[in-house]
Amino acid sequence: MAVTKKFLKSKPEVQVTFEVSKAAAKEAVSVFLLGEFAGWEPIELKPLKSGVFKASLKLPVDQQPQYQYRFRLVDAAGQEWFDNDWEAEAYCANPFGGENSVLCVSE
Repeated sequence: MAVTKKFLKSKPEVQVTFEVSKAAAKEAVSVFLLGEFAGWEPIELKPLKSGVFKASLKLPVDQQPQYQYRFRLVDAAGQEWFDNDWEAEAYCANPFGGENSVLCVSE
């Protein structure tokens, strides 16, 4: 799993690309991004021919310095599980007894 950030010079935004590798996706046929930046509503990552899942978002940098997020993975039988970004900048406790990944958007 990886996150790349590109800070835009023309606007107070950062373009963030979320990527889940084939190894991290395991048997998943669908991968969703859940995060504070979308009110925890799922954003489906696009599956690529390489087996990687990917999505890009533009996030404001002047509203809050960081956002929490997780991935929801679903296999062909409909079984789902949650996973954090293995390379997240930080982690914090969530209300379900686990942890969320943290994305920092300040320069």
